[in-house]
Amino acid sequence: MPDLLERVTTFRAAFARRQARETVELAGAFAVRDPDFPDSQEHNRLIVDAPEADPAALAGLAVRVLGPRERFRITVLDEALGERATSVLAAAGYEREAELILARETAGCALPEPAAQRVGLAELRAAVFRQQRDWGLDEDLARQLTERRAARLRGAERVLFLAARTPDGEIAAWADLYLDRSAGPAQLEELVTAAPHRRRGHGDILLATGLALAAAGIPQLFLVADATDWPREWYSSRGFTELGRSSSFLNR
Repeated sequence: MPDLLERVTTFRAAFARRQARETVELAGAFAVRDPDFPDSQEHNRLIVDAPEADPAALAGLAVRVLGPRERFRITVLDEALGERATSVLAAAGYEREAELILARETAGCALPEPAAQRVGLAELRAAVFRQQRDWGLDEDLARQLTERRAARLRGAERVLFLAARTPDGEIAAWADLYLDRSAGPAQLEELVTAAPHRRRGHGDILLATGLALAAAGIPQLFLVADATDWPREWYSSRGFTELGRSSSFLNR
């Protein structure tokens, strides 16, 4: 489905630009920056959205447009360019993380019972921050990675924060849902179940809710998954198929 993959790539680039506080346009690429979240690589990175970009120039561009940083993140949206850039960026000290773009149709998807609920950042904040700390992040980084959701509200026509709850009302799992009928497919992002609540179906509730909400006007939903991690199999068993791959590079 090359047309769908092209629309996904366009959507991802547009979302990154719209949520950014600052953008720097370059030949074949752009940088996003956000001084409110300086340690969030999502909000401070070089994004290459043109397949003809020069791989040899990317490491230098990142340093030039992102300024002094301990780690530099370079996202290459085109699969073939990501492959070509791997050896060049490895020589510059970068490691590649392959990303799968998975998608499925939304037609016929109905809200589960119970369904996930739409929540605000204020209600979600404590659960997300606690999980970040449980992953071993220091307090300041955990705070930034929690609060950066506020920036995502700028990224699409509708940005929903969804939460699945335990029977006593505690938030057990959460995800972002990005809806923009004019821009292309919907996206489900950062689906996380808190450690004490795993293997109880909360992820399925979130996924089914996201598909049902997208079905009201958007024919496909996509997500980005780590090519080497187990969730790719979980999504595949729920009807998602691979559209293509992108690459994310992080310097050592």
